[in-house]
Amino acid sequence: MTGLSQIVICAALAIGAIAAPATRQFPSTFTVNQVARHVGNKTVNIPASYARTLQKFKATVPERVAAAAISGTVVATPSDSSDDEYDCSVTVGSSTLALDFDTGSSDLWVFSNKLSSSESAGHAVYTPSSSAKLLSGYTWDISYGDGSSAEGIVYADKVTVGGATYTSQAVEAATSVSSEFVSDTSNDGLLGLGFSSINTVEPTAQKTFFDNIKSSLASPLFAVELKHNAAGSYDFGFLNSSKYTGSITYVDADSSQGYWGFTASGYGVGDSVTTTTSWSAIADTGTTLLYLPTKIVKAYYAKVSGSSDSSSVGGWIFPCSATLPDLTLKIGSHTATIPASYLNYGEVSSTDTSDCFGGVQDDSDIGLSIFGDVFLKTQYVVFDASGPQLGFATQA
Repeated sequence: MTGLSQIVICAALAIGAIAAPATRQFPSTFTVNQVARHVGNKTVNIPASYARTLQKFKATVPERVAAAAISGTVVATPSDSSDDEYDCSVTVGSSTLALDFDTGSSDLWVFSNKLSSSESAGHAVYTPSSSAKLLSGYTWDISYGDGSSAEGIVYADKVTVGGATYTSQAVEAATSVSSEFVSDTSNDGLLGLGFSSINTVEPTAQKTFFDNIKSSLASPLFAVELKHNAAGSYDFGFLNSSKYTGSITYVDADSSQGYWGFTASGYGVGDSVTTTTSWSAIADTGTTLLYLPTKIVKAYYAKVSGSSDSSSVGGWIFPCSATLPDLTLKIGSHTATIPASYLNYGEVSSTDTSDCFGGVQDDSDIGLSIFGDVFLKTQYVVFDASGPQLGFATQA
């Protein structure tokens, strides 16, 4: 999992008749609804989250960020704890798990019964079903700049999302996880919704759940409605016109790097006139914050009194009492407005004064901007494999 994620578990609701489980027998359309999940007072290691985000997209983690991430002394308390992670209730093999739905990666990895009791503490774990098949010689591993890591083996097993079951899905079962993953008890793994080309299983990459089911959906797409302070949803195979206003603006999706990439076309801060410029970006439900090019981030914080790019914190901070402006972003002919209330992530505990961490941060020359949940909570976003293309409309 990456970024400063948000705490919400998705409860599955199938639409239409549910056929008996089989490789390609399930509803042609279904919705996964979110319900709030609270895990008590949560703090987030700011530089660790930043480091994970950078390494997720194969970027170099600055030494100062890596050092601060490992020390664990810089933490923030999210201002909206109920939004701190978006997880979904998924049946994997014989278990029901809370998984992070991540459009920025393509692995389905889970805490499993192969872990020690200390590694699985606080998590539900995957138990293979009676029909599961171990893929001999297949492995996976991930590691991040904050020291977190996980690795394991691979099964082909049944996975059910919203009443849709695929009986031979690659399930990456963890046999070892680091303390950073163990301590984050808000989820039990990850379900990737990126393109299968970046699946990390070796020696042969495996298909995502969406790629396996898309030909059986009414339309080969899913639409995401993440919300602020309320439950949202994922629609598979159809669009729900009651969830957005106006029309949906479609742009080409660039899948060359395995992500849902697109070209952004402009920005504006507060009441200022929108500046026309173009840059590469991706839509990523697995990252909480909004990471933009340096010039845009500086233009935004130039309007925030007392703000600074803190080397010790690893990002832009400002006095919690400061007044923030709205931020607008253009994609094709569509203009998305992110209200100021979404752009204060939370108070930073390691600073001497009452400072807060910004919801928009520098993309640190990754080569693409990351439109994470701060942005997605304002939009109804369509991830359409036929093209591929992305669609954007303002939430109703």
